[in-house]
Amino acid sequence: MKSRLKFFGFGSLLIALFIVVGLYATEGQKDQAKEPQNRLEPYKKLRKVINLVENNYVDEVELNAIVDKAIEGLLSNLDAHSAYLDEKKFRDLQTQTNGEFGGIGITLGMKDGALTIITPLDDSPAGKAGIKAGDVILKINDQNTLNMSIDDAVNIMRGKAGTPLQLTIYRKGESKPMVFDLKRDNIKLDSVIGRKIDGTNFYYIRVTSFDKNVASSVDKLLKKAGKIDGVILDLRNNPGGLLNQAVGLTELFVKEGVVVSQKGRAKGENIELKVNGKAPYASIPLVVLINGGSASASEIVAGALQDHKRAILVGEQSFGKGSVQVVLELGKTDALKLTTAKYYLPSGRTIQAVGVKPDIEAFYGNVPQGNKSGFEIKEADLRMHLENELEKIEKKDKKQEKDKKSKKDDKKEKTITQEDINKDNQLKVGIDTLKAWSVIKQ
Repeated sequence: MKSRLKFFGFGSLLIALFIVVGLYATEGQKDQAKEPQNRLEPYKKLRKVINLVENNYVDEVELNAIVDKAIEGLLSNLDAHSAYLDEKKFRDLQTQTNGEFGGIGITLGMKDGALTIITPLDDSPAGKAGIKAGDVILKINDQNTLNMSIDDAVNIMRGKAGTPLQLTIYRKGESKPMVFDLKRDNIKLDSVIGRKIDGTNFYYIRVTSFDKNVASSVDKLLKKAGKIDGVILDLRNNPGGLLNQAVGLTELFVKEGVVVSQKGRAKGENIELKVNGKAPYASIPLVVLINGGSASASEIVAGALQDHKRAILVGEQSFGKGSVQVVLELGKTDALKLTTAKYYLPSGRTIQAVGVKPDIEAFYGNVPQGNKSGFEIKEADLRMHLENELEKIEKKDKKQEKDKKSKKDDKKEKTITQEDINKDNQLKVGIDTLKAWSVIKQ
C-alpha cells in the first residue's frame, strides 16, 4: 500500500511539472508576441502627448516646432554633449570646423552640472580680458545659464565681430561674481606654434586645438628645428578636436602600441587606434604641459604618452572629457550630435569625469624669485653693470626698430625668452625637467 502511494505521488509530481512547463512555454510565446506590441506603446504615448500639446497648449505651436522641442529635450537629458542640431546650429558647427568663426574665443563644457569654461583661446577677446579655464558662467548678458545646454550657450555667444557681450562668472577663490564686458571678434584658430627656448637646445611647441593639420604641422616644425635635446609640448587650455590628429601627434613620438581605444554599445564603436610604427622622434626627451583646460583629444595624447612611459607630464589635472560624439544627419539641414562611446587610454583607464593627472604637479603663475635675483651689486662692479644695462637698452631699441620694419621676420625668429619663462612657472618646471633628463641621459 505504501509503495502504491509513493508511485501515485511521483506520478502526480510529473503531471504537475508538465503542466508548469506547458504554462511557461505558453507564457513565453505570449511574451514574444507581446514584445513588438510593447515597443509600440511608448510611440503611441509620444504621439498622444504631441497631439495634446498641439491641441491644448495655451499658445498655438506648429507641429514641427513641437517635434523639434521633443527631440531637444530627449537629447539634452541623455548627457551634456548630446544635442539636436537644427538648421542654424548645424550650419554653425560646419563653420567652426573650418577654423574661423565670430565670437569671444572660449570652449565650453559641462562640469558638475555647471556651464564651465574649458579653454579661453589665445589672443581672443576672452583671453585678453582675463577669463580663465575653470571659470563658471552664471549669466550670458541677462540670461541665466541654469539648465542651459552647451550648444544654446555657444549660439548666444556667437555673433558679428564688434558686437558687445557680457558674461557674469563665478571663479573659485573670488568673494563675488565677476562681470566681463567683451566685444566679439572673428576667431581664427592658429593651432600650432613653435619656438626655440633661449639658452637651451630645447624646442617649445604649443598646440591650441586639434584641427586637420596638427600632426603634419608639428612634424614640419621639428624637422625645421634641426638637432634638439628635448621638446616641451604645451597642451594647456587645448579643448580637443579631431581624433585622428591626436593619434597622428602621438605616433610622432611613440613607435608601437595602442594610442586609444573606443568602446560603445554598438560593436562598430569598439575600436583600437594604434601608431603607424614610424615615430621619427621616438628617442627625443619629451615633457607635456597640461592643466584643467586640457580636454578630449589633448587628454588622449597626454594620457597615451604617459601610459607608454614616453613623456613626463607637468602641470595640473586635466578636464576629464572622454566621450565620443558623432554627428548623424537627419536631413540636409539638421542632425543629431550623439554620444556613442567612451575613450580608454592604453592602460585601460578612462578619461571621462576623471581626467589625466600630471607626473609633476605645478601651478601656473610667476616663477618664485629668491633674494639673489634682486638688485645686489658691489661698488666695484657698478660701472660694468651700468654699462651692460645701457648696452641692453641700446640693443632693445635697435631690435624694436627692426621689429617694426618686418613683423613677418619677427614671427619666424621669435623665441621663448627668460622673461617669458619667469612668467610661467609650469613652463619653468618643464624646462628644468628636460635639463634633469639630459643630465641623467649623459
